[in-house]
Amino acid sequence: MRSASGAREAARALGDRRAVPDLRWIQRLTGAPEDRVLRVLNELGSKVATERSIREAHRAGGRSFYAQFRAPFDLYAMVRLTRPAEIIETGVSSGVSSAHLLLALARNGTGRLHSIDLPTRQSSEELRRDESPVAIPPGRDSGWAVPSGLRRGWDLRQGRSERLLPALVRELSEVSIFLHDSHHTPAHLSFELEAVRPRLHPGSIVLADNTVWTGQSFPRFARSIDAPVVRRRRSDLVGVRVPERR
Repeated sequence: MRSASGAREAARALGDRRAVPDLRWIQRLTGAPEDRVLRVLNELGSKVATERSIREAHRAGGRSFYAQFRAPFDLYAMVRLTRPAEIIETGVSSGVSSAHLLLALARNGTGRLHSIDLPTRQSSEELRRDESPVAIPPGRDSGWAVPSGLRRGWDLRQGRSERLLPALVRELSEVSIFLHDSHHTPAHLSFELEAVRPRLHPGSIVLADNTVWTGQSFPRFARSIDAPVVRRRRSDLVGVRVPERR
């Protein structure tokens, strides 16, 4: 990747080498030129203290190995470049993705993040081998690693997205970015994509993680809006950008 030293510095502070952003993925999903993408990624050099606080929150929760969202800085760049009015994410856990969406919204000075989470609770102080690494430690709640200074204005709703997502979509006039990172089954992903479809517009970005488990749900949605699926490197984190209407 060409010089994005700020993002690399932030990735070191966060403690996750996977977080080094994919410049090409960001460009294809935002339509922004390379120099603009690099400029916003280099803003992350000023967020090192925030990244360290997120890492320390994970350690305090017993998560030095935490299976966090792999592309937080890509999300930051997408929000900075597209200046969305309304963002929805499903699946929060500790809040790595949420924190970086909120960071970018704060820098923009406009826009809102709506998050839906059905928390999985850790059964004891120590995470057992048979428990999910996204289980929430005792005494903590959804978004427990999000710094307190970013929480103002954050619309965090707990419960099943089958109930909460359609109601949320009806409240909004548009959805500019949607991120699926909740229950990873073909049927559930299809449900969420269809739920947000009425509020998508040309230029909206739709993202889905862990698509190795969701079969053809995302490719089928992409075909239905006549948009190519864009994969982040060789991972199963994918996205589409809603095309202009013809």
